[in-house]
Amino acid sequence: MRNFISGRASSIPPSGIRKFFDLAMNMEDVISLGVGEPDFSTPWNICEASIYSIEQGGTSYTSNRGIQALRDAISHYLKEHYSLTYDPDREMVITTGVSEGLDIAVRAVVDPGDEVLVAEPSYVSYSPCVTLAGGVPVPVPCVEKDHFRLNPDRLMEKIGNKSKVLIINFPNNPTGAVMRKEDISAVADIVTDHDLLLISDEVYSELTYDGDHVSPATVGDLFERTITLNGFSKAYAMTGWRIGYLCAPQEICDAALKIHQYVMLCAPVMGQIAALEGIRKGEEEKNRMVREYRIRRNLFIEGLNRIGLACHVPEGAFYAFPSVEKTGMSDISFAESLLLEERVAVVPGSVFGSGGVGHVRCAYAVSRKNLAEAVKRMDWFISAHSA
Repeated sequence: MRNFISGRASSIPPSGIRKFFDLAMNMEDVISLGVGEPDFSTPWNICEASIYSIEQGGTSYTSNRGIQALRDAISHYLKEHYSLTYDPDREMVITTGVSEGLDIAVRAVVDPGDEVLVAEPSYVSYSPCVTLAGGVPVPVPCVEKDHFRLNPDRLMEKIGNKSKVLIINFPNNPTGAVMRKEDISAVADIVTDHDLLLISDEVYSELTYDGDHVSPATVGDLFERTITLNGFSKAYAMTGWRIGYLCAPQEICDAALKIHQYVMLCAPVMGQIAALEGIRKGEEEKNRMVREYRIRRNLFIEGLNRIGLACHVPEGAFYAFPSVEKTGMSDISFAESLLLEERVAVVPGSVFGSGGVGHVRCAYAVSRKNLAEAVKRMDWFISAHSA
């Protein structure tokens, strides 16, 4: 059967995140810091709105672009919170999670042979999506000494004659790094001067702890060159509802919409109704969860540094990205041994690209009690291997 598998599908690896998640699922007494998912349940008013809509018969297709009321609400929200002005009728598509938004964005603009610059460490799907579209992913390393922000000089080193698109994700998964306005401005000049398009995944925008999130489309001349992706999974604890959105200038949005029509038709109506309730009446619960993440971040980072796993303070998302180099183990060996010996699941940094080598990703979207226990077990693990 191997002869029937396409070369593109064969060339991409399985998710390194899911590998460790699946291992942990089959073990007892595991504290999983592996999967980037809130430990909170979706707020009840959001669930109730969806349940009520089902009871009223709301189970049909929607417009390909998504429910009008949801698009209108998102447009208002983006303008109020991030100074982004997108026409809900021409410049927005509701997608089945940000994952689909990324996929159709890439396929809408990438032709075979186009080079796509990917700021790494990055979420594991970026480069595979480029490969599946026939493009060539080109990693741009974001390193710890730059606080894992995208350095303009490193970006310039990677730009070539075939460069067409730059993909970024800030606040970042896996590092928690945040780009400030001055950082984005420097990148904006390069994107404009080299006639690039920017895909900006901002699904963690509302999980920004130190300062305010700056959306790249608001900086310089980037609006006409930016595809903005966002969604409800992280900030509203709605991962399983699979609702995201893509915003872009009309011509690009229309191209992405065509792909969306053929592969998805529309996002689930139940999820769209839930998202509408979230954006209208979910602010208080969202803010409560973000405050809790901030507390967990502070406790966890302090614990990691105390036991000798040097870790910068992540300014966004809900991930810590400590270095394990001082243990003498590779990030893969560290993660595998920690899981087997102490029942703590983390993800090797190398699965997020070469910039993640020597680090592990720890999702602190778990209870304070479990975080404290995880630090204790990691301390035992390090002590046992340093003797």
